[in-house]
Amino acid sequence: MNILVIGSGAREHTLVWKLSQSAKADKIYAIPGNPGMASLAECVPEISITDNDSMVKFAREKNVELAVVGPEVPLTNGAVDAFNAAGIKAFGPVQAAAEIEGSKAFSKGLMKKYNIPTAKYEVFTDAAAAKEYIKAEGAPIVIKADGLAAGKGVIVAMTLDEALGAIDEIMGDGAFGNAGSRVVVEEFMDGEEVSVLCFTDGKTIIPMVPSQDHKRVNDNDQGPNTGGMGAYAPAPVGTPELLAETQKLILEPTIKAMEKEGRLYKGCLYAGLMVTDGKPRVVEFNARFGDPETQVVLPLLESDLVDVMLSCIDGTLAETEVKWSKGAAVCVVMAAGGYPKSYNKGDEITGLKEAEAGGNIVFHAGTSEKDGHIYTNGGRVLGVVAKAAGIKEAVDSAYASVDKIHFKDAHFRHDIAHWALERLKK
Repeated sequence: MNILVIGSGAREHTLVWKLSQSAKADKIYAIPGNPGMASLAECVPEISITDNDSMVKFAREKNVELAVVGPEVPLTNGAVDAFNAAGIKAFGPVQAAAEIEGSKAFSKGLMKKYNIPTAKYEVFTDAAAAKEYIKAEGAPIVIKADGLAAGKGVIVAMTLDEALGAIDEIMGDGAFGNAGSRVVVEEFMDGEEVSVLCFTDGKTIIPMVPSQDHKRVNDNDQGPNTGGMGAYAPAPVGTPELLAETQKLILEPTIKAMEKEGRLYKGCLYAGLMVTDGKPRVVEFNARFGDPETQVVLPLLESDLVDVMLSCIDGTLAETEVKWSKGAAVCVVMAAGGYPKSYNKGDEITGLKEAEAGGNIVFHAGTSEKDGHIYTNGGRVLGVVAKAAGIKEAVDSAYASVDKIHFKDAHFRHDIAHWALERLKK
């Protein structure tokens, strides 16, 4: 079959890479795609991921039988609904279901209504009222822009001044545009984070290998939050007991709640969890594969991704076996200097072939191509991924590949998977 992948980041490069391994994949297209996936998919940069009509028209012209929507923006913009209306199978939640990510206020309200464990919170549209609440609650405290902010709309304030400044930044200065016209202020949860992604057809839920990403830009979890500076899987914190608890207390109640609300959820649901005293609570839900978690989870998937996605769409997930390999995978994100604030574009990248020579994979996140040369074109530029028998071997292999890649002011964390390595020493 012909397959269309929507998106241009490292997550979509990973999806294209995994889908291309299926015997069912004849031809893959990507809107808009990126230079890294160009050898596996025909990229279509002239169509916007928010132009549903043009995407559907293209899919019809190319006899696309499966559309896979990667990022949150087209999901919340109704891309899956548009493909469905045209009779084209699409992997991902419909617009009404994607609101679980599109609005943090909706997501928190859903959890409150259905007793799904999460942090205590309040929602504000008035900055003064938000500040009064913060003063009463004290710090540390978490301030979140309600809408989509490319993974950067969360400020973990460790002091009162920082928290009040966050309200000024989000609501006063409009740091995240309309996404910050409403804010969610919630209690600070202390513990260890784990990402549990799952496949679902709206009834059956199959969790993926637990992973852990690194949000802060600098080593030792210092500096501002980013879209993610690296990840690894499996995360040791995601024990079989924790996954069973997550399935029972979080994943199943959430999928059932969405159906009760008339928002049948199909696709990939991402649960970002905080584990405190062995108990999981929801930090956030995403309506799609995580980035960079996808880059470490899908290399461990042994089953045919096309089969799994079609079973989610067709409601036959219960009859589908989803198998995982026993190894580990590590992703180190190489970012442009200055990210997540202002950064350069257009710097040449060298060493990509050398980095992949040993069997590792370099997924492109923000790159461009001209005359056979690859250049930086985003904040997160590359995701360097290694798969090995264990986490330590995967870490060493990933960093060996990172050392072979060069571009001006390249920045990356040197401690990806340090939590796992510390745990393995004990």
